[in-house]
Amino acid sequence: MEFKEFEDCRAFMNLLDDRDFVLKYKHILDSKFEELVKWFLFDYIGIKTRPVPPIASYMRKINLLSLYLLVAMDDGYQNVTTENIWPAIAKDMAFNYEDGDYMRVTYAAYLDVLEYYYNFKQVQQNMQDKKTVLEEGTSAGGYQESSKNAGVTKQNSVEMEPVGLFAGVDDEDWNKGKRRKRFNFNYAKWAMDEANRSVLDQARKHNLV
Repeated sequence: MEFKEFEDCRAFMNLLDDRDFVLKYKHILDSKFEELVKWFLFDYIGIKTRPVPPIASYMRKINLLSLYLLVAMDDGYQNVTTENIWPAIAKDMAFNYEDGDYMRVTYAAYLDVLEYYYNFKQVQQNMQDKKTVLEEGTSAGGYQESSKNAGVTKQNSVEMEPVGLFAGVDDEDWNKGKRRKRFNFNYAKWAMDEANRSVLDQARKHNLV
């Protein structure tokens, strides 16, 4: 698939709703999603100053597709920010909790506008589909069913369990759509410090024996 117009992007992003497809081809989709983001930024909206893929300060590449999917599973950028889930997102990406704000900035710089355009095009296409149905003289009952089906596409991409991206899970786990609670960064840091202190104490006792 090549990206020459935004409809190509929309078609690709629609594929990400397919659980089996994502699980089977994740390694291929990673690079293809980077191509999509690069085309969108460089060619579609004319922003050429952002490197793709983004690189963290200590030279670690950020997987844009994983970031996009993880944020979608936690109900999107606004919810992740409001509920302070960015540290957990960073940890899911194999970074440190302290990198949560960097994940937020990266999402805002690379994916937020892309998601906005995608949602806008989805709504636009849905409206066109409804118009076509009406023009073809479909009954009121058929129209209502079509409208209902057109509105669930984006919701399906959210209702996935985070573990489903990277490990085998059954259909029940995949569709649970569990929402995370607000992340308590201070408590997580305290727990990690306590665990480290306990390990050091045990090591000292062992050395004294």
